[in-house]
Amino acid sequence: MGRLWDKLTGTKRPDSGLAPLPSTEVRAALLALNGPDVSYRVRNALPSEKADLVAECRVPRVGVTLKTQMRLIPEKHEVRFLDERWENRSSGNANEQYGRGHAPAVFRQWETKEDPDGRRRRVEAFRFDTREMTDPLRNAVLDAGWTCRGVLKL
Repeated sequence: MGRLWDKLTGTKRPDSGLAPLPSTEVRAALLALNGPDVSYRVRNALPSEKADLVAECRVPRVGVTLKTQMRLIPEKHEVRFLDERWENRSSGNANEQYGRGHAPAVFRQWETKEDPDGRRRRVEAFRFDTREMTDPLRNAVLDAGWTCRGVLKL
């Protein structure tokens, strides 16, 4: 059940033989992911969030908000990840959805264009993959020799 549960929760372990870095360096590596070329922001968590760090991403074009709360567990060399996703794809709240836990998703928008020969085709106009935020977070933790443990509650 262990491996199946790990797959369902998105838990990943570092390569064997990789010495774990101190928690201060793991925290610094996660905060260093901020920059002008990324669509998310990593920050220190607020006391009400019951986490150490939080990564947030808003994609208004497709009505999606992502939030990953991270708690560092230094004695286990583990970072616990709680992924949350809010989707609102309509002007009303009828189709608003909330999800918690590891669930990678790809959001797309399509438009119809006419080819030079006059045929109309659907082409992808916009694409956002939630792994654009979660993969760099998890890779930073794994590169530090720590385990990424997906959880449903911090």
